[in-house]
Amino acid sequence: MTDVTIYHNPRCGNSRGALQILREHGIEPRVVEYLKTPPGRDELRGLIEASGLTVREIMRDKEAVFAELGLGSPERSDEDLIDAMLAHPILINRPIVVTPLGTRLCRPPERVREILPPA
Repeated sequence: MTDVTIYHNPRCGNSRGALQILREHGIEPRVVEYLKTPPGRDELRGLIEASGLTVREIMRDKEAVFAELGLGSPERSDEDLIDAMLAHPILINRPIVVTPLGTRLCRPPERVREILPPA
């Protein structure tokens, strides 16, 4: 199945776990190492919208750059946050998995099961 995409960071346990679950279900997804090939603005907005999460919910707030840029301030707009994620892709939470059944931030990795096609 090639209509599944995972926005993946191989150094992340959750990301590796979601990829493993996909492969255990016979799915070889398109793997986007988003730190090497970050999504563009429209793609990132589309992922956020499709996931049903807010811009803040899709951000990694544990990264040093999050605090350095003052991104926790409620005065920062969604556009400010998206700009920061585009400039610093490490701020994009992972893994994000897209299948024909939906888009999920798979933390924990088992959330990927919610959007797997029936066996």
